[in-house]
Amino acid sequence: MEPRDEYMHALEEASNFNESMYFNVFDPSEQIGGFLRLGNRANEGYAELTTCLYLPDGRVAFTYNRPQIAHNDAFDAGGTRFEVVTPFEELRTTYDGKLAMLTEPLQMANPRKAFTENPWVEAHVSLTHRGVSPMYGGEPVNDDGTPLARDYSGGFARGHYEQHMAVEGTIRVGDDEWPVHGFGLRDHSWGPRFWQAPWWYRWLTANFGEEFGFVVSIIASRDGGRRYGGMVLRDGAYEHIRHATIETEWTGDDQYHAQVRATATTASDTYEITGRVLNLIPLRNRRETPEGEQLVTRISEGMTEWSCNGMTGYGLSEYLDQMIDGSPVGAAEEAAPAA
Repeated sequence: MEPRDEYMHALEEASNFNESMYFNVFDPSEQIGGFLRLGNRANEGYAELTTCLYLPDGRVAFTYNRPQIAHNDAFDAGGTRFEVVTPFEELRTTYDGKLAMLTEPLQMANPRKAFTENPWVEAHVSLTHRGVSPMYGGEPVNDDGTPLARDYSGGFARGHYEQHMAVEGTIRVGDDEWPVHGFGLRDHSWGPRFWQAPWWYRWLTANFGEEFGFVVSIIASRDGGRRYGGMVLRDGAYEHIRHATIETEWTGDDQYHAQVRATATTASDTYEITGRVLNLIPLRNRRETPEGEQLVTRISEGMTEWSCNGMTGYGLSEYLDQMIDGSPVGAAEEAAPAA
């Protein structure tokens, strides 16, 4: 990676070219957290905008929309703006606009109904994100620095990096306002992307302060293959995760994740991790695949309390599943042997 990778990349010809940034945060003292994401799909004429705030009383303030864009010159659409202050060190995020107040966040399984039947309030988010870790990731290139002739991402972002952050700022929803002094994770990705490319994945992010955190990732393909990844932040350095396991306790007829048990194995250690989902909202994406198949993708976003090495931390557990006959495919396959 180079510092220029923190900024916008050239718009490519692929119709589904996407460049996105994502930031999550949780403040344990205020018991407030959430995430902001903006994904530019300039060749399709819109950005994917998501603002999701988990409030201390259990409600979720949420919006998703597709503001129109005609270029990939900035992350600035629909009231969301991301700014790089110092590459790899400091970024700022803001959101100004309306959010739906969801007393029952699971209503978002039916977005039209949820957005119609719940009240909307004005909201303001202003956060400064300061890196507490190295950068992790990048874009694969040849030895001479030229792009690879083949894209090995499987249609899910060729370039991608992540970083653990300390986060400070303000969140205001309606008449309520909270100071934020917490931690989170951010990522930046670019390249062709379809949400339907993975068959399912699990993406677990956690912060336990400035010195310890993790990202655990398992991505499953339709043919049964698995890719394991992520990293453990320990004393200012990252340890690459070579293998991971995830076991889930599901709840309800719609099968949402409620409890998570995971292991993350690095070259030097194996970490035992447990997670308790504090609040969850299901998101949905529908698209026809290049093969002409209509797929519904569910992305369940769980604000989660994590335990590891005798410590308590917080972050997100993101479960993406293609939905077949109304059921998440990963619920049956998650513990199956890899192909």
